[in-house]
Amino acid sequence: MTLNDMKIGQSAVVTAVGGEGALRRRLLDMGITPRTALMVRKMAPLGDPIEIRIRGYELTLRKEDAAKITVELLPEEKGGRER
Repeated sequence: MTLNDMKIGQSAVVTAVGGEGALRRRLLDMGITPRTALMVRKMAPLGDPIEIRIRGYELTLRKEDAAKITVELLPEEKGGRER
């Protein structure tokens, strides 16, 4: 699953960071690295951009960039509970 598929309130762990060149480097520099936990905090009305909480700060990403980040939902989130 990718970050842009997550719903508000869900938590996950980053498993891979895709993209190429400057985009991938920028994502890694912002702290989005494999095995890092994150949570989706907010989404704009049309779903773009997405605000996440990672490493103790809030980060806003375009949906297009979020689609390049592969995540695995944390066990308590896999049950499909909605908030």
